[in-house]
Parts: sequence; structure tokens; C-alpha cells
Amino acid sequence: MRHAIWWQVYPLGFTGADTTGADRRPAHGLARIADWLDYAVRLGASGLALGPIFDSSTHGYDTVDHFRIDPRLGVDADFDDLVARAHQRGLRILLDGVFNHVGREHPAFAAPPGEGAPPGGGGAPPRPDWFVPTGATGPDGRPDYATFEGHDCLVTLRHANPAVADHVTEIMNHWLDRGADGWRLDAAYAVPAEFWARVLPRVRRAHPDAYLVGEVIHGDYPDIIHRTGLDAVTQYELWKAIWSSLNDANLFELSWALERHSGFLDTFVPLTFVGNHDVTRLASRLREPRHLAHALVVLCTVGGTPSVYYGDEQAFVGVKEDRAGGDDAVRPAFPAGADELAPHGWPIYRLHQDLIGLRRRHPWLHAARTRPLHLTNEQLTYETSAEGQRLLVTLNLAGNPADCPAPGAAQL
Repeated sequence: MRHAIWWQVYPLGFTGADTTGADRRPAHGLARIADWLDYAVRLGASGLALGPIFDSSTHGYDTVDHFRIDPRLGVDADFDDLVARAHQRGLRILLDGVFNHVGREHPAFAAPPGEGAPPGGGGAPPRPDWFVPTGATGPDGRPDYATFEGHDCLVTLRHANPAVADHVTEIMNHWLDRGADGWRLDAAYAVPAEFWARVLPRVRRAHPDAYLVGEVIHGDYPDIIHRTGLDAVTQYELWKAIWSSLNDANLFELSWALERHSGFLDTFVPLTFVGNHDVTRLASRLREPRHLAHALVVLCTVGGTPSVYYGDEQAFVGVKEDRAGGDDAVRPAFPAGADELAPHGWPIYRLHQDLIGLRRRHPWLHAARTRPLHLTNEQLTYETSAEGQRLLVTLNLAGNPADCPAPGAAQL
């Protein structure tokens, strides 16, 4: 992980698959992703972080079969080919594990057709002990079950049931056996820590080198690491501070977040990012386009395991909205080839290459701490250091040049 730089892809969006559930015709989307591996290598990535690839009803997070590749993305052979081609290029594969909930068409929840219940959740589930009853009943008199954050199509699993822990362990080991290198655990914050503490040691016994990172939005990150056994969690605090401090010309906010970030590094190395599949694109979030470069500099010069969301390296725009289909704008299709990307995006791609190159030449940055040396609303100079190495980084948000101290600087 000391050398890891992820290129994150949301497969169903990247390949232009229909995510409404209306058109689920088979395709070979994973093969299309494999054609972009050389692009990821040129960017400087050392890993491919995939969004959901398993059979689901619509957008990938309403899984119906964790052991089957979604037909819109292909078949087992497509997965094997993607893994082989990635590994040939030195790229690791991170899978997205949705284990807080399943879709209503999952066989553990959906009553089989012909037994007096419509597909998708009528009547009691075939495995009612896998789910959490609310005690209420629906308008049709059938029992009601807990869902994830009010999304009716996402039925929460009963994580206290040992059979659910066995099932998740089997899924994780199955795909690691097949060549995956780790898991991003979706909505890990919603799952009891005790569940992960039961499952993850069993996964590590079979795959001690697997990287296990949990999606955690807020909370006591180090405590979550201790109680779950995860390697890392997503650093949403730093993500928010980066764009917010740039928009408000308030680098005190960023400095404070970096102080907290350095504290986290005493326990674990967070997954860092300035964009992902769940948030408005950085190029749309920032009020001043030239500040995009400042965000990338921070991402590439502070401790963490950086992740670049596909399209951000080309300055893609897109606003997330709280409505049905509100994620579509930040999960678009990629073209068939790099020559079809817009010309205005390539300078940002080259900026990513330069900064990732800096990162790759200084792998000690993975666990580096930062210390502010000069701080105003619009200027921040910080030292980032580890293992007897140091870099000085100066940000200037003002429209004019500024004189900033650089104590001990030897070369630019």
C-alpha cells in the first residue's frame, strides 16, 4: 500500500449500461474497462478500484447474486481476463463489497414466483432471519423490514446472524481466490463493528495481503479501525476541508483538517480522495477553476492512499442531486478510446501525471505528517515529512503573487 495510487471506476456508468433496470441485456462491460488499463498506467495508477460488478437489479448496490458477474458487465471469463491484464501491468484490483444490504430480488429476500407472492419481496422472505423486521406491516398487510437510509429497494441484512457473517466471508474469499487484491466495504459505517470483527480475521487468514478499506463518512476513525480490524477508512473529513477551504479562501480550515489527518496517521493510513462516485465532481464543486490544481497538490503531497475518480483526471464536470437518477451526472460513460476525450481535459491529465509522478518518486509520503509553517486565509506553507525526508508545499489562493517563507528549502 506504500506505493498504491488507485484509479476508481464505477463500471456500470463507465460502460454506459442502463442503471434503471429497464434494459439488462448482456454485454461485456469489463472487457471495455480492460481496454483502458494502459491509460490508467500512463496516469500513474498502480491499482484499479472497481465499483459494484455483481448481479444487481439496477445500479449495482441492490445486489441479487454476489457470486455472479452482472450480465451487463459480462461473465466470469471477462473478470478473469481483466484481472490477468491488470496484473500484467502491475495494477492491483479492488472490489466493491455491498454487505450492509441486498436488493429485494435477492433470493434470500424475494419469495419465489408461483408461491403467492410477486418477485421482489412479497410475503415473508425465504430466510426471514437474514433481515430485520420493523414490527410494522405494509399497506398489503405483509411484514415490513428495515432498509438502508430509507431506500426501499435496499433491504438491510441482520448482521447479528452468524449465517450472514458466514455468507459474507465466503463471498470475500471467493473473489480474492479468483485474483482480486482487496475490498472496499460499502456503507461500512452502517454495519456493526462486531460484524467486521468476526468476518475480517477469517478473510485475513486465507488472504493475509488483502487490502480492506471501509466507507466511513464521519465518526471516530481510529476507534472504528480498532473495533473493526479494517486497514483503512475513507477520509471524508479531508475531502470536505479541501474544497471548502478553497471555495471560502479559508486555509485555516484546511490546516485544521491536516492536523487531524496527521493524528489519524498514528493509527492507520486513510484512503484519500478529492472525488468519487457519490459526490459532485471537483471541477463542478470549485467556484474558481484554477483552484483544482491546489486540491490535487494537497492530495498528492499529504499522507494517505490516494484515489483518483475516473474522469476527474480530465476535469469532468457533474453535479450530484438528491433524486432518482441523481448520481447519473457523476457516473457517466467513458468513450471507446482516449482520442475521443475532449482536448481541454488533457492539461489536467498531465498535471495528474506530474503530481502522481512526484508521489511515486517519494513513497515515504504514504505515511507523511504535515506541519503548518505559514498560514493566512489565502496562503499556506506546510512541511510534509517522514523517514528523515521532507517537502515544503506552498498554496497561494490569491489572484496576485505572494511572498511566503520556505525555511530550509534546498531545491524547487
